[in-house]
Amino acid sequence: MPEPTAADTTATQTVDTAAAADFAALGLLPGLCHAARAAGWALPTAVQRAAIPHILQGRDVRVQAATGAGKTAAFLLPLLQRLMMQVGHAGQAGQPAQATIADARPRRLYLLVLSPTRELAQQTGTVAAQLAPALKTVVAVGGLSINPQMMALRGGAHVVVATPGRLLDLSRQNAVRLADLQAVVIDEADRMLDAGFIDETRRVLALLPHPRQTLLFSATLSDAVLNIAQATQSDAVHIELLDTPDSGDPVPAGHADHADHADHADHADHARHEGHEDHEGREGAVSTAPPALPAGIVQRAIVVDSARRTPLLRALIASAGWRKLLVFVATQHAAEQVADKLRHAGLPAAALHGQLSPLRRNQALADLAAGRLQVLVATDLASRGLDVPGVDAVVQHDLPRSAVDHLHRIGRTARAGAAGTAGSFVLAAAPGSEAHFRLIEKRQGLRVPREQVPGFEPNAGAPAALPASSDGGIKGRRKSRKDKLREAAARG
Repeated sequence: MPEPTAADTTATQTVDTAAAADFAALGLLPGLCHAARAAGWALPTAVQRAAIPHILQGRDVRVQAATGAGKTAAFLLPLLQRLMMQVGHAGQAGQPAQATIADARPRRLYLLVLSPTRELAQQTGTVAAQLAPALKTVVAVGGLSINPQMMALRGGAHVVVATPGRLLDLSRQNAVRLADLQAVVIDEADRMLDAGFIDETRRVLALLPHPRQTLLFSATLSDAVLNIAQATQSDAVHIELLDTPDSGDPVPAGHADHADHADHADHADHARHEGHEDHEGREGAVSTAPPALPAGIVQRAIVVDSARRTPLLRALIASAGWRKLLVFVATQHAAEQVADKLRHAGLPAAALHGQLSPLRRNQALADLAAGRLQVLVATDLASRGLDVPGVDAVVQHDLPRSAVDHLHRIGRTARAGAAGTAGSFVLAAAPGSEAHFRLIEKRQGLRVPREQVPGFEPNAGAPAALPASSDGGIKGRRKSRKDKLREAAARG
């Protein structure tokens, strides 16, 4: 593959996703087909049908698809096969591995996956180890002691899944060798290339050898993603699946731009643990395509007074019979407060936010997945990439700061074609709440009917909502600092 240039050499391609009914028809060898079935993937999803053949051919690929579409398997299965064929472990399922260069020491690093959060990195690393146990996979993330990770890398590794800051730390200490790298995946690419991560991501990419295969996967695309694609990819296949996670063909690029200021409510929370500074209040990237909404989601917008949100939440849980629920809030304090109120009401609930230790965060996710928890109250730390099976519903106790965050939050339910409910509390006495949700609707290209739950109707004396044309203090519509200075100068 020729070294990429600064020119945009990407080529949008439409793929017949209905042509391959199973993983073998996509070109995967029996061993990985068996591993996919063991992981519970009976048939490939639309994004897997679209991307796997191109990745097996060694092509650079840029993919936009809905949350829950199966993007992790779409890049791991073909990349692991390419790696296993090189190191000699791509035989029939159940056959013993032959002594090959895979057993040589030190092991050579062939595949790097970059992830924005340690939870997503750990989840991806676990899947990679399950799919290819003959290969050594190491997860390297910030917020944990670096010494065990350096020990795990002694003797090398075939696959590393890492957050960018920790990978740079390991590289500075010569604990990881990148010279033999053949493929890199930038997972959740829009988050990896926002203002909180882009410097470190660029520094990591500058360390990687050429030629190499470069893949970018995300539910939303931004200008930063497109710029990095131009700089790092060569003759890339661009796949957009904007309808449902498991049906329909990839849609060609060329949609109208939609400004979207993707500032993450819990970004500062996460940044402290990954060694980044607090970027709260900045403007984020600009989306270049309408958000890809997961299939099977029923959205509800419930108007309620602020003080009655948690009692309403308890009533909804009881009436709907939700057994596994994810509740999003804006701050760490709110996560603890709401979880504490639910526990006092007799509901198995826990909080999840960046101030918790990695052990407690992992335990909370494991408890939700296993059904030991009924409700997990989380900041936006839980909105990206995490796959907790069987989440019946997502409730936004606090509205997200952007339409992109809304997309990622509600994508925690209705995974892999399942059904789910996404409820959003719109505050009756806060005009900006209604106006902000209207902006989210505009970005999604849909309208969610407002409803009131009997017994929880808002106070009749509450102020009326602002009209749709009002700015209402919505993020992305606030006056800039320069505008304020100009106004002050004019008044003076």
